[in-house]
Amino acid sequence: MQTEKKVKLAVNGGISFGAMLNAKQLTVLADYLGDQELEVTTFQQLYIEVIESDVEFIQKKFGEVGLSCYPVGNFVKSLRHCNFCKGAVEEGMPVAIELNKRIAGRPVPFTLRPSYTGCPIGCGEPLVNDIGVIKSRKGYDLYIGGNAKGTYAKTGMLLLEQVQPDELYVAVDQVIDLYIENGKKREPFYKFVNRFGMDNILQYVMNGSAQIE
Repeated sequence: MQTEKKVKLAVNGGISFGAMLNAKQLTVLADYLGDQELEVTTFQQLYIEVIESDVEFIQKKFGEVGLSCYPVGNFVKSLRHCNFCKGAVEEGMPVAIELNKRIAGRPVPFTLRPSYTGCPIGCGEPLVNDIGVIKSRKGYDLYIGGNAKGTYAKTGMLLLEQVQPDELYVAVDQVIDLYIENGKKREPFYKFVNRFGMDNILQYVMNGSAQIE
């Protein structure tokens, strides 16, 4: 008898105050997991293995208690975020929710990690992730090309400053589109940024075109 294929799902409680799960969500997870171990990642996600044919059912079941499910692999990860300690409105939680909805799960050349923080303190670590958003004063600053790992660790570079939400969504979409279209297979995003060049990326975001070498 052929064993059904299993796939990994990344699960979290969505964009809210901190990376939190409630009792009902934990109960649903426990009921499904049985004796299976749960992997906790550094990106506010839980990895579980599911039978491929059950994915749609599990997404629906988990969604009923507010759990979000995302694919694992070369996709845009769900948005890592801060605790919104100064409040949802002041720190832009609705913007973080909308941004996550637009980009999480998109296929890309290599796993892409976006991060958001509601104030310049930067608890969501936006400067050491691939795409980082900081709410500052009356707008949003967009950084790209950060990397937290290894000897190539570096902070991201400022691409746009003090943009409004609609401008932010479009700019992030354009940056990811550019990476999808021009990134090499399994090329980390920070390497793509270095190779493609900040000036070209900015030109593409501002004008919809860039000088591709």
